Amino acid sequence: MTYEPVPIETNAEGQQQYLAGACDVYTTDASGLAATRATFEDPAGHIILPEIISKEPLGPLVRHGDSEWADIARWTLNALIAAEEMGITSANIDELLNGTDNPEINRILGLEGNLGEMMGLDNDWAVRAIKAGGNYGEIFAKNIGESTPIGLARGLNAQWKDGGLLYTPPFR
Repeated sequence: MTYEPVPIETNAEGQQQYLAGACDVYTTDASGLAATRATFEDPAGHIILPEIISKEPLGPLVRHGDSEWADIARWTLNALIAAEEMGITSANIDELLNGTDNPEINRILGLEGNLGEMMGLDNDWAVRAIKAGGNYGEIFAKNIGESTPIGLARGLNAQWKDGGLLYTPPFR
Protein backbone atom coordinates (compact mmCIF):
# COMPACT_ATOMS: atom_id res chain seq x y z
CA MET A 1 0.00 0.00 0.00
CA THR A 2 1.27 3.45 -0.79
CA TYR A 3 0.06 6.69 0.70
CA GLU A 4 0.87 10.36 0.74
CA PRO A 5 0.93 11.96 4.20
CA VAL A 6 -0.86 15.28 4.69
CA PRO A 7 1.19 17.05 7.38
CA ILE A 8 -0.74 19.08 9.93
CA GLU A 9 0.19 21.20 12.92
CA THR A 10 -2.81 20.62 15.19
CA ASN A 11 -5.56 18.10 15.77
CA ALA A 12 -8.15 20.71 14.77
CA GLU A 13 -6.35 21.22 11.46
CA GLY A 14 -6.36 17.45 10.88
CA GLN A 15 -10.12 17.30 11.41
CA GLN A 16 -10.62 20.25 9.08
CA GLN A 17 -8.46 18.69 6.33
CA TYR A 18 -10.29 15.36 6.65
CA LEU A 19 -13.75 16.95 6.49
CA ALA A 20 -12.68 19.12 3.54
CA GLY A 21 -11.63 16.01 1.59
CA ALA A 22 -7.94 16.91 1.58
CA CYS A 23 -7.23 13.41 2.87
CA ASP A 24 -9.06 10.09 2.98
CA VAL A 25 -8.00 9.01 6.46
CA TYR A 26 -7.61 10.78 9.76
CA THR A 27 -5.79 9.12 12.65
CA THR A 28 -5.42 9.68 16.37
CA ASP A 29 -6.15 7.56 19.44
CA ALA A 30 -9.41 5.59 19.30
CA SER A 31 -11.21 7.61 21.97
CA GLY A 32 -10.19 10.84 20.24
CA LEU A 33 -11.52 9.53 16.93
CA ALA A 34 -14.80 8.49 18.52
CA ALA A 35 -15.23 11.84 20.26
CA THR A 36 -14.39 13.72 17.06
CA ARG A 37 -16.72 11.60 14.94
CA ALA A 38 -19.57 12.33 17.40
CA THR A 39 -19.26 16.04 16.50
CA PHE A 40 -19.54 15.47 12.74
CA GLU A 41 -22.74 16.44 10.94
CA ASP A 42 -23.20 12.80 9.87
CA PRO A 43 -21.29 10.60 12.36
CA ALA A 44 -22.62 7.42 10.74
CA GLY A 45 -20.90 8.45 7.49
CA HIS A 46 -17.48 7.84 9.06
CA ILE A 47 -16.12 4.60 10.43
CA ILE A 48 -13.38 3.89 12.92
CA LEU A 49 -11.31 0.96 11.75
CA PRO A 50 -10.84 -1.77 14.37
CA GLU A 51 -7.08 -2.02 14.01
CA ILE A 52 -5.09 -0.42 16.80
CA ILE A 53 -1.83 0.86 15.31
CA SER A 54 -0.23 2.45 18.36
CA LYS A 55 -0.28 2.20 22.11
CA GLU A 56 -1.24 5.47 23.69
CA PRO A 57 -2.88 4.81 27.04
CA LEU A 58 -4.92 7.67 28.42
CA GLY A 59 -5.34 8.25 32.12
CA PRO A 60 -5.22 10.73 34.96
CA LEU A 61 -2.50 13.35 34.97
CA VAL A 62 -1.32 15.31 37.99
CA ARG A 63 1.30 17.99 38.47
CA HIS A 64 4.83 16.64 38.97
CA GLY A 65 5.85 16.75 42.61
CA ASP A 66 2.31 16.55 44.03
CA SER A 67 2.62 12.99 45.28
CA GLU A 68 -0.32 13.25 47.70
CA TRP A 69 -2.72 14.25 44.90
CA ALA A 70 -1.18 11.57 42.65
CA ASP A 71 -1.92 8.93 45.30
CA ILE A 72 -5.53 10.11 45.59
CA ALA A 73 -6.04 10.12 41.80
CA ARG A 74 -4.35 6.71 41.37
CA TRP A 75 -6.23 5.00 44.20
CA THR A 76 -9.56 6.52 43.19
CA LEU A 77 -9.11 5.09 39.69
CA ASN A 78 -8.06 1.77 41.25
CA ALA A 79 -11.17 1.81 43.46
CA LEU A 80 -13.45 2.42 40.47
CA ILE A 81 -11.85 -0.40 38.48
CA ALA A 82 -11.87 -2.80 41.46
CA ALA A 83 -15.48 -1.90 42.25
CA GLU A 84 -16.50 -2.96 38.76
CA GLU A 85 -14.57 -6.22 39.05
CA MET A 86 -16.18 -7.00 42.40
CA GLY A 87 -19.69 -6.05 41.39
CA ILE A 88 -19.94 -2.87 43.45
CA THR A 89 -22.25 -0.47 41.59
CA SER A 90 -23.96 2.83 42.25
CA ALA A 91 -27.19 0.82 42.52
CA ASN A 92 -26.05 -1.69 45.16
CA ILE A 93 -23.44 0.21 47.15
CA ASP A 94 -25.80 1.24 49.95
CA GLU A 95 -26.75 -2.39 50.51
CA LEU A 96 -23.07 -3.46 50.50
CA LEU A 97 -22.32 -0.81 53.12
CA ASN A 98 -24.08 -3.10 55.60
CA GLY A 99 -20.96 -5.28 55.32
CA THR A 100 -20.04 -8.35 53.30
CA ASP A 101 -18.09 -11.56 53.79
CA ASN A 102 -15.51 -10.29 51.28
CA PRO A 103 -12.70 -8.39 53.03
CA GLU A 104 -11.57 -6.81 49.73
CA ILE A 105 -15.02 -5.27 49.18
CA ASN A 106 -15.11 -4.17 52.82
CA ARG A 107 -11.73 -2.44 52.43
CA ILE A 108 -12.84 -0.60 49.27
CA LEU A 109 -15.96 0.56 51.10
CA GLY A 110 -13.91 1.70 54.09
CA LEU A 111 -15.52 -0.84 56.41
CA GLU A 112 -12.12 -2.42 57.15
CA GLY A 113 -8.57 -1.08 57.05
CA ASN A 114 -7.36 2.50 56.82
CA LEU A 115 -6.41 3.18 53.19
CA GLY A 116 -8.27 6.48 53.21
CA GLU A 117 -6.47 7.59 56.35
CA MET A 118 -3.10 6.71 54.79
CA MET A 119 -3.89 9.21 52.00
CA GLY A 120 -5.18 11.91 54.34
CA LEU A 121 -8.80 11.10 53.51
CA ASP A 122 -11.63 9.53 55.47
CA ASN A 123 -12.52 5.90 54.90
CA ASP A 124 -15.61 6.83 52.80
CA TRP A 125 -13.59 8.38 49.95
CA ALA A 126 -14.11 5.44 47.55
CA VAL A 127 -17.81 5.17 48.48
CA ARG A 128 -18.31 8.82 47.55
CA ALA A 129 -16.48 8.32 44.25
CA ILE A 130 -18.61 5.31 43.34
CA LYS A 131 -21.84 7.02 44.38
CA ALA A 132 -20.93 10.11 42.34
CA GLY A 133 -20.70 8.32 39.00
CA GLY A 134 -20.62 4.58 39.45
CA ASN A 135 -17.80 2.11 39.04
CA TYR A 136 -15.39 2.27 36.07
CA GLY A 137 -17.74 0.32 33.80
CA GLU A 138 -20.72 2.51 34.68
CA ILE A 139 -18.72 5.68 34.05
CA PHE A 140 -17.39 4.34 30.74
CA ALA A 141 -20.85 3.27 29.55
CA LYS A 142 -22.49 6.53 30.58
CA ASN A 143 -19.91 8.87 29.06
CA ILE A 144 -18.26 7.21 26.07
CA GLY A 145 -19.80 3.73 25.77
CA GLU A 146 -21.58 2.14 22.87
CA SER A 147 -24.98 3.68 23.70
CA THR A 148 -23.59 7.24 23.71
CA PRO A 149 -22.91 9.46 20.69
CA ILE A 150 -19.19 8.62 21.07
CA GLY A 151 -20.05 4.92 20.82
CA LEU A 152 -16.85 3.25 22.04
CA ALA A 153 -16.74 -0.46 22.75
CA ARG A 154 -14.78 -1.39 25.86
CA GLY A 155 -12.07 -3.25 23.92
CA LEU A 156 -8.82 -3.13 25.86
CA ASN A 157 -10.57 -0.92 28.43
CA ALA A 158 -12.41 -4.03 29.63
CA GLN A 159 -11.57 -5.85 32.84
CA TRP A 160 -8.69 -8.34 32.61
CA LYS A 161 -11.16 -11.19 33.17
CA ASP A 162 -13.08 -10.01 30.07
CA GLY A 163 -10.06 -9.84 27.76
CA GLY A 164 -9.07 -6.26 28.55
CA LEU A 165 -6.11 -4.72 30.35
CA LEU A 166 -7.80 -3.33 33.46
CA TYR A 167 -6.83 -4.68 36.85
CA THR A 168 -5.77 -3.15 40.14
CA PRO A 169 -3.48 -4.05 42.99
CA PRO A 170 -5.25 -5.50 46.03
CA PHE A 171 -6.78 -3.17 48.58
CA ARG A 172 -4.67 -3.98 51.64
